[in-house]
Amino acid sequence: MVTINSTYDGALRCTSVHAPSSQTLITDAPVDNHGKGESFSPTDLVATAVANCMLTVMGITAERHGIDLRGTTVVIGKVMSADAPRRIISLRSVMTIPLPADHPQRALLEAAAKACPVKQSLSPEIDTSVEFEWVGERSGCDN
Repeated sequence: MVTINSTYDGALRCTSVHAPSSQTLITDAPVDNHGKGESFSPTDLVATAVANCMLTVMGITAERHGIDLRGTTVVIGKVMSADAPRRIISLRSVMTIPLPADHPQRALLEAAAKACPVKQSLSPEIDTSVEFEWVGERSGCDN
């Protein structure tokens, strides 16, 4: 079990400490929800967790197969509901991978990203679709 200790600092700001590493993280409420928006909001962290989880799980799979994924990026867009209760309704992402579209492990890597534990922990009502852009040079054929 990992322990995270969080404290409400006032003015809609919280400080959290990751017990194993002592790393600190600050959150603020977003401007559209009465906050200053000077740091990640709690729902921004959910979006960040999805993006980083996909990259990490894909990285684990890539390392097992001797594939270098350095430079892979994810841009994720978070959409909140307009009605009550306030909630995340969409976390659509675009992953750009600096490998060729015909990479022999493409299906394996995409499946790994889609199976990340954070995505699997979210409600199926949240759109967590992922678009993969393979932007490297072709590896096999001359087509």
